[in-house]
Amino acid sequence: MNQLMRNEILVLRPLEPTDLDTLYNWENDSALWVVSDTVAPYSRAALWQYLENYTADIYTQRQLRLMITLAADGTPIGTIDFLNFDPLNNRAELGLFVDDQHRGKGLGRLALTMLTDYAREHLGLRQLYVYIATDNEVCLKLFDSFGYRHVGVINQWVKRGTAYRDVALLQMIL
Repeated sequence: MNQLMRNEILVLRPLEPTDLDTLYNWENDSALWVVSDTVAPYSRAALWQYLENYTADIYTQRQLRLMITLAADGTPIGTIDFLNFDPLNNRAELGLFVDDQHRGKGLGRLALTMLTDYAREHLGLRQLYVYIATDNEVCLKLFDSFGYRHVGVINQWVKRGTAYRDVALLQMIL
């Protein structure tokens, strides 16, 4: 495995069929839907089909979703993604999720460092960007401290319940 995707603490690896139960729990936690576009639960069959067809080929799927695991024992602690990959303009949206019990330990930052190095050194990406709800202070602070620059706010961009939230657009030029 590429050394940029592994260190003494974390491993970023492709999704495996054995991740079904973990993904099922995370994807169906309605408390997490406020940071995604999910509005209904996923069936095991739908997630199985996704895993079965997942190739980790960013050029074909325009996405690369990796499981963040602890190097010591392989415990899955989250996911990190490139979405909306645009090879013509050498950019991708980034998504990051760390399970509640592993937050606040610097593991998200470490995974972000690893994936950013991969983006720069192996994919030749020029820029990464994220959309973050303006009331998600923890996430905004993480990306601010990592060097992402606020480039705008999109007003009333996401609907949560009956209210609309503003979203900040942050960008990093690599």
